[in-house]
Amino acid sequence: MKKRSEIAEKYKWDITKFCKNDEDFYRRMKKLEKRIKLICEYEGKLEDDDMLFDCLEKSYAFSKEFGFLTLYSELSKKVDNADTKANEMCDKLNTLRTQYSTLSSYIEVEMAGFSDEKLKNLQKNKRFKNYKRLFEAIRRDKKHILSKKEELLISKLGNFLGGFSDNFDKFADVDLDFGEIEDKDKKKHSFNQSNFSVYAESEDRTLRKNAYKRMNGKFGEFINFIANNYASDVKEACTFAKIRNYKSALSREIYEEEASEKAYYLLIRKVRENVKILQDFYEIKRKALKLDKVAIYDTFAPISNMPKQKFTFEEAIDVIKKALSVLGEDYVKLIDRAVKERWIDVYPNLNKDSGAFSWGCYGATPVVLCNFEGNLSSVFTLAHELGHAMHSYLSDTHQPIQTAGYVIFVAEVASTTNEMLLLDYLLKNAKTDEEKIYYYDYFLTEVRSTIFRQTMFSEFEEWTHSSFEKGEALTRESMCNKYRELNDFYHGEKVEEIEEMQYEWARIPHFYSHFYVYKYATGMISAINIARNILGKADGAVERYKKFLSSGSTASPITLLKRCGCDLENEEIYDDVFAYCKDYLKNMNKLIK
Repeated sequence: MKKRSEIAEKYKWDITKFCKNDEDFYRRMKKLEKRIKLICEYEGKLEDDDMLFDCLEKSYAFSKEFGFLTLYSELSKKVDNADTKANEMCDKLNTLRTQYSTLSSYIEVEMAGFSDEKLKNLQKNKRFKNYKRLFEAIRRDKKHILSKKEELLISKLGNFLGGFSDNFDKFADVDLDFGEIEDKDKKKHSFNQSNFSVYAESEDRTLRKNAYKRMNGKFGEFINFIANNYASDVKEACTFAKIRNYKSALSREIYEEEASEKAYYLLIRKVRENVKILQDFYEIKRKALKLDKVAIYDTFAPISNMPKQKFTFEEAIDVIKKALSVLGEDYVKLIDRAVKERWIDVYPNLNKDSGAFSWGCYGATPVVLCNFEGNLSSVFTLAHELGHAMHSYLSDTHQPIQTAGYVIFVAEVASTTNEMLLLDYLLKNAKTDEEKIYYYDYFLTEVRSTIFRQTMFSEFEEWTHSSFEKGEALTRESMCNKYRELNDFYHGEKVEEIEEMQYEWARIPHFYSHFYVYKYATGMISAINIARNILGKADGAVERYKKFLSSGSTASPITLLKRCGCDLENEEIYDDVFAYCKDYLKNMNKLIK
């Protein structure tokens, strides 16, 4: 794998928009360290509207500067997790952030002490128009905000808790060495998390099997550490949910995002009711691959004879722009800006974070991290992350800092909508049946990975948290057994499992972002609904969607999606999406000879 220095500059993101260099980072951090103490001047005085306004303005100004410093330090680390200077910057900034959290912990507590009448009046006050949603949240959250002493104590604990995700990231991205795997001819191939998808899609069944066994088996070698690390993370989430008077960790996460328990449990129920779609897909794969029994490592195997597509980064961008042109010229021009202004870190390099993400802060354009391998999967990943970036850019552009940030519940909608529009473009431009099979297979694989698999993950996550909340022990055995049980239900009896799959849960980084995974599923369900409306030229569909992208957190995520035409509390949305999936299955099955 190439070193960072061997990657051309045009394929690296430009993080000088956050800080010019390390020297600028430390200069600004030192200045911030002196200034944050000013927030203490308002303690005990927030009943006065002038003091309250000044305090909130300073608070958001500090948050904005923390955003710039965070992006510079964290992104420096993400492209080289072994960079001691970057890790040092992150650690020092985290210490300062904890200090600020401690100093400012009184703000929410004092506002929670306001009478309901005062909070209502503040919501009507034009001077505080940008804070209307904040006051709504304070009114809503009063019962979960603790006393000033308790909030101060919790803020001080922030420097000692919450490191379980970092433990996992550094372990998985730096310490683990996956070595080499063999193909059917005993030829050895260098193996790592970035190229796993390439081998999972190989026509060589031996290589596919060895990739799955090595990937999950390597994490299984360290299952004691990982199980203990994850169990500690679960315990922390459950404990603080209880301290803040929530009935469970799940309830807390849903409540804090103004999401919906009804939508969560409706997702689980509807996915379970439609699990036969997944199992029928596996049966079609078995038939296409001419196997006696399909195995879990065959699920990404190609079933089309279409020649493998290889894309340069520039070719990938061109295809994405054509596919997303249905969203208008302004959207396409933003993609051009992303390339020209180097928002994107394109290729893998030694010690770089595996996978992909988009990240941003108010006042600067967002960034995208990829590990572009040139296959179609990499093109879809790039389109996906650009969806996140455009959502962030448009919300930041159209909203003040107070309401620009959208919640995680809707974070996967824009990204997956991009994928659905790209898929439709490729399918419409397919010239042969083999191409059509390829794209049908791709869509159903995405459904498998995003709707069914992420819902299965969520069931596992809910089980771990509820088990601790019931006083049951979380051990490596109990977690591996539960994961096996869920695999058996979702995949069915006709799919051959491998022993190492019991460890798959141990390599999922999103488990350290509590109850994130189910949002991939609701995100794809929303995206299919939205994309179908756009492509079907439903009246006002594009305009409603762009308004959604520009809305930040101006309303609850459920409300924003309803305005976009997608009601996740309505059973019909799920039924329509699964009917659409069944049509894809039928169309693909007809073409399989």
